[in-house]
Order: sequence, then C-alpha cells, then structure tokens
Amino acid sequence: MAKVAFIGLGVMGYPMAGHLARAGHQVCVYNRTAGKAVQWANEYAGSHAPTPREAAAGAEFVMVCVGNDDDLRGVVLGDDGAFAGMQAGAVLVDHTTASAHVARELAAQASQLGLGFLDAPVSGGQAGAQNGVLTIMVGGAEATYAKAEPVLQPYARMTRLMGEAGSGQLTKMVNQICIAGLVQGLSEALHFAQCAGLDAHGAMEVIGKGAAQSWQLDNRHKTMLAGEFEHGFAVDWMRKDLSILLDEARSNGAQLPVTALVDQFYADVQSMGGGRWDTSSLLARLQGRNTR
Repeated sequence: MAKVAFIGLGVMGYPMAGHLARAGHQVCVYNRTAGKAVQWANEYAGSHAPTPREAAAGAEFVMVCVGNDDDLRGVVLGDDGAFAGMQAGAVLVDHTTASAHVARELAAQASQLGLGFLDAPVSGGQAGAQNGVLTIMVGGAEATYAKAEPVLQPYARMTRLMGEAGSGQLTKMVNQICIAGLVQGLSEALHFAQCAGLDAHGAMEVIGKGAAQSWQLDNRHKTMLAGEFEHGFAVDWMRKDLSILLDEARSNGAQLPVTALVDQFYADVQSMGGGRWDTSSLLARLQGRNTR
C-alpha cells in the first residue's frame, strides 16, 4: 500500500480519494474549503492538511482533481504547492480536465525537480467516481505510468497511456467532442419525436437496439423526457472544457463546426439559467424552458 495525497475534494475527488482509502492506501487530503477535508478525514479515517505542500509531504503519489488550469497551477506551484512538498521520485497524477499546454508545462517542471508527472483526466462523471468505474486517459512517460497505474485501480474501470505529456488531455478533448455531438443529436431526436406525436420512450427503446444506440441514449433519454437535468456534469463545466478544446483546435488546425455550434447552444442554456443543469439539458433549449 502507498502513501497518497489527494488534492481537490469536489464531486469527483471526494469519492475518488475515498476509494483509495478503502483500498488500504494511507491518504492525506487537501481541499480549498477546509471543512470538506475535515469531513472526508472523519468519514474515511484519513488525515487532512492545511496546504497542498503539507498534504504532499512524504507522499509517493499526489493526485490532483481541481477545476481548471489556474486552479491546477495554484495547488501545484509556489511555496505552498504540491511540488514544494514532494520528495524526489514521487509522482503527481493530475485528474483535472485542463489544457495540454499546462500538462506539458507541469511535466517539464516536475522533471527538473526529479518528480514524475502524469496528466490523467477522467471520464464517467460523478456516478463513475462514486462507483469506482472511471475511464482514465493518461499522458506521460511509460515508466511513470507503470509505477502509478496500480494506484489508480481503486476508482478505474480502464486506464490507458496515450502518449507523452499532454496526450491524456488531448484524448479527453476527443471525448468531449463526441459527447457534445451525441447529446445534441439525442436532444433533437427526442424533440422531433415529441413534435411528431410519437411515444418518445418507445421510439428510444426501438432505436436503442439498432445503430443509434449510445451511452447517452441508454442512460439519459428517460431523465431528459422527464425534464430532470440534475444528473452529473454541469453545463458550466462543459463550456469550460469546450473552450479548452476549441482553443486547441485553432492551434492544430482541426475543423470542429458541430462542436463550436453546440458550444453556443450550451451558452443559450446558460442564458436560460441552466448553467448548473447537466449536459443533457440541450433538450430544454429546444423546448424553450427557462429557470428565470
């Protein structure tokens, strides 16, 4: 068993750190809101620290799951950052969905300090984190990945090394491109079925057995038809991810017309007051719902 620090106890990080503790690892946590760290430590018989540096002190692995590039730099760099507390040979695994640029930046700094670094964003949402069945796409050195991979298993259904630093983040961008198009397509299908006077539930059951089947159809069509949009990844966070990947596309020359359009549809959902709704709320936009 390993000595592990976990930094960031949001809806994903809290259960992920819990899986590590239940697996027998010695876990020390840090969270910007200290009360949540205390709560976690009491629930899982772990420990908590007042700074990322102190949480990381003596840890073999430091897991980070925060909001964006700036949050990530804030908890990793500086006098109180995780890097300052890590010992040579330790590995930082970043589960934040961030830019490939910041992943390469932190990987370079880690190398100078004699540390390992992996960018390892996850897919599977809050339910995947709670159930320990996340998919983890990883960028970094093969030897570093081999060292860290066993420690990821308590909350992973699948892990895969995708290439050098930044490759994990680029793969997560591919994931979000797929989700954006799939959810918009499903929303339009449900809206059309309703406007056509069909039994929308029946239509989904039928087409779900054919080529139109998808995870989104299987797991979201019923809640979408019920007008329930409190199931997982928020629109505000999806727009953050889409902004990152559209910036990357402008850099690498990729043409993403559908993704760019869906990003604007999510902006419409935000203007409707649905920034905290989950990503399936694209249907609400078509139906003209509003929380204001």
